[in-house]
Amino acid sequence: MANDLTGTRPIRVLSIDGGGIRGIIPARILDELEQRTGTPVSALFDLMAGTSTGGILVLGLTKPAKGTNLPAHSAAQMMEFYSELGPAIFSKPLGYRLASVNGLLRSRYPECTVEKVLTDFFGDARLKDATTPVFIPSYELERHTPFFFRSTMAKKQPDYDFPMHVVARSTSAAPTYFPPERVPIAGTSDYHALIDGGVFANNPAACAYVEARVNYSEAADITLVSLGTGKSNPPVSLAKVEDWGVAQWARPILDTVLDGVSSTVEYQLRSLLPPRPDGTDRYFRLQTTLSEQNSSLDNAARENLKELRLQAERLLEERSREIDRICEALFP
Repeated sequence: MANDLTGTRPIRVLSIDGGGIRGIIPARILDELEQRTGTPVSALFDLMAGTSTGGILVLGLTKPAKGTNLPAHSAAQMMEFYSELGPAIFSKPLGYRLASVNGLLRSRYPECTVEKVLTDFFGDARLKDATTPVFIPSYELERHTPFFFRSTMAKKQPDYDFPMHVVARSTSAAPTYFPPERVPIAGTSDYHALIDGGVFANNPAACAYVEARVNYSEAADITLVSLGTGKSNPPVSLAKVEDWGVAQWARPILDTVLDGVSSTVEYQLRSLLPPRPDGTDRYFRLQTTLSEQNSSLDNAARENLKELRLQAERLLEERSREIDRICEALFP
């Protein structure tokens, strides 16, 4: 389906926000799409974009099964990725916790655990192997510039074809949570110093829209489905923060930036992709609001994972008709 690019139908684009362990929410939404359509997510879209945990989801859903061009993982299996491997990713040995002063002097989590989880999960799959074109933002720290992992470019340029586990680690290296990823540049002694793409594109929908316009310039139209990972509900009062310094702002500023960027992109996409003259939608945004108790990016406790899944179920129930319209838009 995703290969039938005749120029007479809309290009179908999926975008997934960053959000750490909260990625289980869009994973459940995608599971619902697979159940309602009877089709793997990677076959529903022509381009799949994701930042940070969204990038991990996109890569997991487009990693091919060995010896085939079929996806190795369903959305339901990606939900299990968060349930089973999330606690391992967001864990830290006592010695590291003490040496880092619980994240004050070093990143909150060591890179060794997350790298092992991602390497084991993605194996030897490479960016060029993605069953559907993928677009994954990261940020080049030393060069002060966005860095985009594109599977279409990986197919053309061998030196741009990175292992999927490296792409996943690079897009999710959230400042203060994980150290940057050092990615060697093939044929040189140089490297890329990459951090979480969420610092500039936590909601990558606008970037994905541009990528679709560039790659499919002859396309008749675009349908874009954008999935959030939940936004924070508790307001930050002026009385509380007016005397804050660097130490107090270090964690809250990241949440503020992520929510602010995502909301701005949502406004832009609603303006760029208004409903068609016949009333059908070009742009869908599924997002939920989280309480202070479950808005953390790294709370992988069993009870919090259960609550996040319940949040996803409530969203599915409340927006069921819209999800039906999404399914119809993917099968016009």
